Amino acid sequence: MARPRRIPDNFTLALLATVLLASLLPAREGTARAFDLITDAAIALLFFLHGAKLPRQSIVQGLTHWRLHLTVLASTFVLFPLLGLALHPLGDAMLTPELSLGLLFVCLLPSTVQSSIAFTAIAGGNVPAAVVSASTSNLLGIVLTPLLVGLLLESRGGGVSWHGVLDIVLLLLLPFAIGHLARRWIGGFVDRHKPLLGITDQATILLVVYTAFSAAVVEGLWRDTPVSALLATLIACAVLLALVMPTITWAARRLGFSREDEIAIVFCGSKKSMASGIPMAKILFAGQAGGLGALVLPLMMFHQLQLMVCAVVARRYAARGAARVSEDDREAD
Repeated sequence: MARPRRIPDNFTLALLATVLLASLLPAREGTARAFDLITDAAIALLFFLHGAKLPRQSIVQGLTHWRLHLTVLASTFVLFPLLGLALHPLGDAMLTPELSLGLLFVCLLPSTVQSSIAFTAIAGGNVPAAVVSASTSNLLGIVLTPLLVGLLLESRGGGVSWHGVLDIVLLLLLPFAIGHLARRWIGGFVDRHKPLLGITDQATILLVVYTAFSAAVVEGLWRDTPVSALLATLIACAVLLALVMPTITWAARRLGFSREDEIAIVFCGSKKSMASGIPMAKILFAGQAGGLGALVLPLMMFHQLQLMVCAVVARRYAARGAARVSEDDREAD
């Protein structure tokens, strides 16, 4: 039986259930510390598996289509941060300080991997380029995101410590590097069990969300966050996505990319990774006043919006591609 479209996917339902559980039964004191340790271990395992998954040839291939990859990276680490800075005064006026900070943090994250590739494939785009671009974005994001956070958010009172960059190296970059070096021995196992990485991704996010929201609820998240601020955050995320997607589509066409390359650029350059973002937030904003729960809410909202919007855009690309093929076939006849 087909799943009705109005019903969210299983992971979205799991996220909502996790937020509800943390709101009703938040982890406290010793339990919270235990969850912190378990979450750190899960994050290290996640990035170890991501390192083991990335083939060496993907890094080499990334050099051969450098214009496309630079365009995606420019969207991810230049266009998004500039738009985030432009929207920040509006966020300060309409959102709570934590939500405004979280919205800016969204703009500093790397692209997704799985969904970028999936939507590129659905739309009929350049899938190999999408694989390399999204992987490169995530790899560079381990370094660039903490640097951007330190440069932009700390100067705006975000309370980010440069010590968090060291934590990123120890919990994210080091396991990633070890996993990549170990690929020669465990790469075959990882490739044969790709669902394992997806399960680890989702389980880690759920752990971090539960831990973050537990701490935030204990500190008064729902008491201190008005509904109007939550609605304004959703609108701000929608505006951000509405600005980015047409801009990078226009840029891809102006730069003379093929239709297939344009599709890869649009889907890799318009998304932000929750799988990388939430673990990074936990490390970079440890001890953040107001709690981590409110800070990751904009990322959760943006993530769901980007999936819904990109699904529609991918189907439209596919329909136009099919129509063009049919027209070419008729002309050939």
